[in-house]
Amino acid sequence: MSTHDPIEQQSTSHDPLALDNQLCFPLYAASKELTRRYKPFLDPLGLTYTQYVTMMALWEQDNIPVKDLGKRLYLDSATLTPLLKRLETHGYVTRQRSKEDERSVLISLTDEGRRLRERALDVPRCMGGCINMDSEDALRLKQLLEQLLAAM
Repeated sequence: MSTHDPIEQQSTSHDPLALDNQLCFPLYAASKELTRRYKPFLDPLGLTYTQYVTMMALWEQDNIPVKDLGKRLYLDSATLTPLLKRLETHGYVTRQRSKEDERSVLISLTDEGRRLRERALDVPRCMGGCINMDSEDALRLKQLLEQLLAAM
């Protein structure tokens, strides 16, 4: 009887459960690392990363139904609702029922929420300095990730 474990003998290049063979793991690790690097730039604004991307979406399109905002951010209502309540507590957004459809809640920026945009303008530049990747590679990576999202 052999004392060798057949799994140990398998090369990781052929092992479907090898961490190095997973697409999901480098995406997860990179996302986590990017989010961590945002923290020193977002802390002075009083925002988490998820609140920041929510505000970016609202700076692009104000007065949007929660459902549409959730689709844009790939967030479900269980995640988005408490996040929006916190942004409302900070005075950045208001939530109110649509007059056309009582089931729909509209999210709108307050004047303070619009002013926050000016304070956040340096965040992308600061983050660019944290990533050691040329702009062409970064753009290609972004395009590939958008393609992946579209395929899902």
